[in-house]
Amino acid sequence: MSLKDSLELIRTVRPEAGTAALEHEIMAERAASIGEAERQVIKTIAELASPAGDRPQRLAAAQRAVWQYFVQRELCGFRRHAEVIRDLKIPAEVLNGLGAAHTIRRR
Repeated sequence: MSLKDSLELIRTVRPEAGTAALEHEIMAERAASIGEAERQVIKTIAELASPAGDRPQRLAAAQRAVWQYFVQRELCGFRRHAEVIRDLKIPAEVLNGLGAAHTIRRR
């Protein structure tokens, strides 16, 4: 096969189509992981509101779930969390356990 034939084959195969498919799969995995992390936040916050069980343990679980959710969001390029804090009704006591970067003021 000549160089000209090889170049023609490369143009025909279109390697960018393969990378586009891979990028699509990566984006789908990111979306799925953020979705699962969000479900864990919702679950642990609901459990925190329950009067049954060991409250410090439930608070720690909620803090861990929110921290993991924030990390996952940041890995995907979402740096601002104010909207999800509001939408998911993440309590201040959960946020305060994450450190100064994620605390919010209540008015």
